[in-house]
Amino acid sequence: MRIRATVAAVTGALALSALAVPAAQADGGAGDTTITKVVVDGDNAASVGTSVAKTIKVSVTAKDDSGIAGADEFTLQGPDFGLFTTSRPTCTAVSSTTSTCTASVLVDPKVDFLSNANAGTWYVEAWVDAKDDDFVWKEKAGSFKFQRASQLTVNASPEPVKKGKTITVTGKLARANWETLKYAGYTNQSVKLQFRKKGSDTYTTLKTIKSNSTGELKTTVTASTDGYFRYSFAGTTTTPAINAAGDFVDVQ
Repeated sequence: MRIRATVAAVTGALALSALAVPAAQADGGAGDTTITKVVVDGDNAASVGTSVAKTIKVSVTAKDDSGIAGADEFTLQGPDFGLFTTSRPTCTAVSSTTSTCTASVLVDPKVDFLSNANAGTWYVEAWVDAKDDDFVWKEKAGSFKFQRASQLTVNASPEPVKKGKTITVTGKLARANWETLKYAGYTNQSVKLQFRKKGSDTYTTLKTIKSNSTGELKTTVTASTDGYFRYSFAGTTTTPAINAAGDFVDVQ
């Protein structure tokens, strides 16, 4: 396992879509060392767009009666032979027995040759050493969502509008295409149309519609009072949730 981590470190933080790495057969360890928590990017979800590099932070908390000495580079593995290796972790003691080891990896869609199939559930492989030569190795110490960044727009018209008249609300749901490095419509997805009355902080769902074959959204409502319209997408395993910025309509 350490051999594989060394090879990945030499080649850089690459998502390998053409090179299959044999999967390890089992977890391992010696003594009483345990991994108690794994957190990726704060909320176990990391989204990458089409042009801006993303630093993904990985934190692994481990425990041993003698204390934690250090950790090897963490390996992140996902669909379509996706593979990244982090920098060398820095371990900070939380107590005499427990430490949190933190590292990061830079993912750049312009140079890392991501495939759209790489999006989905990924796993963190971790090796942590204790001060008394105990250790723990887990192939799937934790999991996270590696996602294609999303975009969502909204436009409500006409503005202003007379009370009782029809308001048409359009928009588009799109997500990063890592293979073309452009955003493309996310088709056949359920999206909520929501409304927030002027002076209120709360959005209420009016209806749910689906994006069409190009990701476009369109529906109508009856004008009743001043307020903001927005579309809201709950997200999927491969694409993060997103809310469009509210579009204000003056009802006269």
